[in-house]
Amino acid sequence: MSVGEIACTYAALILHDDGIAVTAEKIAALLKAANLSVESYWPSLFAKLCEKRNIEDLVMNVGSGGGGAAAVAVAAPTGGASGAAAAAAPAAEEKKEEAKEESDDDMGFSLFD
Repeated sequence: MSVGEIACTYAALILHDDGIAVTAEKIAALLKAANLSVESYWPSLFAKLCEKRNIEDLVMNVGSGGGGAAAVAVAAPTGGASGAAAAAAPAAEEKKEEAKEESDDDMGFSLFD
């Protein structure tokens, strides 16, 4: 990550934490107050991101994988309420299947043979 990217990330988080609308001008003003200079496109990129995405969701889901959840999130709105329940059920079944691991006995050898 570049310095501009990190600086704009912190500026957006500060503005959001204070309950202030995240705009390119406010990010630039916060960076200027911190005596940081970044490329002119960084504040506008982060402002557009904050308009389209919920910052709370981004912060709370930092460590989540996102691969399987994105498929359910896309499928749920198109199917309606009953479709959402049906889409969530296969996802839960997939997680159960992934939890099963093969043991050494299934492979025909073990560590102490």
